[in-house]
Amino acid sequence: MPAEWEPHAATWIAWPHKESDWPGKLASIPWIYAEIVRWIAKGERCEILVRDAKQQRAAADVLSRSDVPLKNVRFHRCPTDRVWTRDSGPIFVKRRTDLVATHWKFNAWAKYPDWKKDQRVPEFVARKLGVSRLVVEHEARHVVLEGGSIEVNGRGTLLTTEECLLSRKQARNPGMSRRDLEWVFATYLGANRVIWLKRGIAGDDTHGHVDDIARFAGPRTVVAASEGNKKDANYKALAENVRDLKRAGLNVVELPMPGPVVMEGQRLPASYANFYIANAAVLAPVFGDPNDKLALDTLARLFPTREIVPIYSRDFIWGLGAMHCMTQQQPR
Repeated sequence: MPAEWEPHAATWIAWPHKESDWPGKLASIPWIYAEIVRWIAKGERCEILVRDAKQQRAAADVLSRSDVPLKNVRFHRCPTDRVWTRDSGPIFVKRRTDLVATHWKFNAWAKYPDWKKDQRVPEFVARKLGVSRLVVEHEARHVVLEGGSIEVNGRGTLLTTEECLLSRKQARNPGMSRRDLEWVFATYLGANRVIWLKRGIAGDDTHGHVDDIARFAGPRTVVAASEGNKKDANYKALAENVRDLKRAGLNVVELPMPGPVVMEGQRLPASYANFYIANAAVLAPVFGDPNDKLALDTLARLFPTREIVPIYSRDFIWGLGAMHCMTQQQPR
C-alpha cells in the first residue's frame, strides 16, 4: 500500500446527505465539501459518489458557485449509507505495476445497523476503474477493516491501535488474534511491520481510529497528537502513544490537540491529525482554537512542497469525522 503523500491519480469522496450525521447542521456541510474539493481538484481528479441525478445537480451547483474547476470532477451514481469513504471505500494497493482495489468488509464500525450500501462501494469503484478487486479473507472469512484504522509509510510499516482492532468492544473480527491480523496486513497490504498503539481519542465513535492520533509524514517520521493539559481525558493515552512511537525507532513530531470541542453536551473527536495529503495541498481541520496556528505551522514544516490549507471544521466534526475520514486516495 503506497503512502498517502505519494502521487495520486484521484481522490474519492461521497457527497453528504444524511441529516442524522449532522443534526441541525447538514445545510452547511456541502459548502465545506466544496472548499475541500476545490483544493483537491487543483492537483488531481476528484471522483464524487452521489445517490441520484437530483443530488448530482445539487452538488454540481454548490461546486460551481464555489469556483471549483469542474473539469477535474467526475460524478458517479452510487448510493451510500454515509460519506466516510476512508472507511467504506476500497484501499488501493500496487501489485507490481498494477493497481488493485482491496475489498475489506465494512460493518459501520461494528456499531450502526445501516452499512449494506457502503459495503458495495469497493466493488462499484473497482468496476468503474476497470481494476482488479481483491476480497480480503482469512480462513474463508471476509475480514473487517476501515481505512481510518490503519496508517502506512509505503515502505512496509503500518500503525494501528489495540483499542480498535483487538478490543471486545465494537469488535471487528471476533476470534482473530493480533498474529492473524498481522498476517493479513502482510499478505494484502505488504506491511511486514505493525506498530500497535494503545488507544485513540475521547469522543471517537470508531473506538480508536489511528488517523486521529498518528500519521506518517515520511518513511521514518510520524506526526503524533499530544495533549499538554494533564487533566484532559486524552493526556495519558496520547503520551503513551508518543512514547511507544519513539521506542519503535521513529522520528516523532508532536502535533498539539485543540481544546475540547463540545456540542450539545457531547465531546467530539476534534484532532489536527485528521488532515488529508492531496497532490497540491495538505487539508487540515481547524477549530477556531489558539492551537490552530501551531498545528498549521507544524504541518508546513513537514510538508514544505505543499500548500497547507486550513478547513474550518467546528461544524464538520459534529458528524464525527474530518478531512481524512471523508477521502480515499487512488494512487497514480
